[in-house]
Amino acid sequence: MVWLFRAILFFPLVCSVVSAQCSTPAQRKAWHTLSNDDKLAYINAELCLMKLPAKTSMEGVITRFDDFQALHVHGAYMTHFVGAFLPFHRLMTYAHETALREECGYKGYQPFWYEQKDAGRFSSSDVFDPIYGFGGNGSDEEGGCITDGPFANYTSPFGPGYELTVQCIDRKFDDDVSSFTSRNQVDYCISQPDWISTWQCIEGNPHAGGHNGVGGQMARGGSSPGDPLFYLHHAWIDKLWWDWQSKDLPARLSEMGGTNLMRKDSGFRPPPPEYPAESTVVESDLSDQFT
Repeated sequence: MVWLFRAILFFPLVCSVVSAQCSTPAQRKAWHTLSNDDKLAYINAELCLMKLPAKTSMEGVITRFDDFQALHVHGAYMTHFVGAFLPFHRLMTYAHETALREECGYKGYQPFWYEQKDAGRFSSSDVFDPIYGFGGNGSDEEGGCITDGPFANYTSPFGPGYELTVQCIDRKFDDDVSSFTSRNQVDYCISQPDWISTWQCIEGNPHAGGHNGVGGQMARGGSSPGDPLFYLHHAWIDKLWWDWQSKDLPARLSEMGGTNLMRKDSGFRPPPPEYPAESTVVESDLSDQFT
């Protein structure tokens, strides 16, 4: 857990420095507000990460994109249904954004999917456009690999769970479940008076609704970053946390709480005994990305 606490502590430090010195802070934009050229620029940067060689030595990684998926696989059991959930994913989203900009020449910042606009109708969202989006649903009623869009032929080496198997990007839309990303759900979470209530509400409703509303790879917990839509989803989740923080920034910027141990009914299995220790693997291989 040492690596995780270092990561969590690092990001508030960055925030405080930026707020003190930056007169023109970076602004993340909703996907539906981007021009088609800007959408293609982001997609091409993501495709670039999928071609660059990995920088870590974690088992199974081949590309730079895999590095981030592996981080999530290794850290999932310690970073979901616990107090570290929002800070960990804020940091991971920021690290991914930084890689896009510094390693693939992306000029923008991490866009987010404004999911409350599409709540209850994910299947018709323009985020799944085959040209200016992430491709559509799976190939059959049971899900299956996506067959259109820029990522149709991509495969990742992780999942399900801790297994190392070749996985396509598959999806199985569920519009009913996607309703948990609605404006009413968001407003309820943002109206909570304290950190623990807010985190639990965001993770349990909008967060889960987004993952499971898309389905397939996105619904597979630890290996869900194999679908590049993961980063638009978590940039939105991070925005929800920021919206709550902004209501009382001096008090809420550094407010945290909750447990370090996951609930037994969470659905996340602990790593098998032969699995490399997260603290050793992730701290040694990813520390340079966060400092």
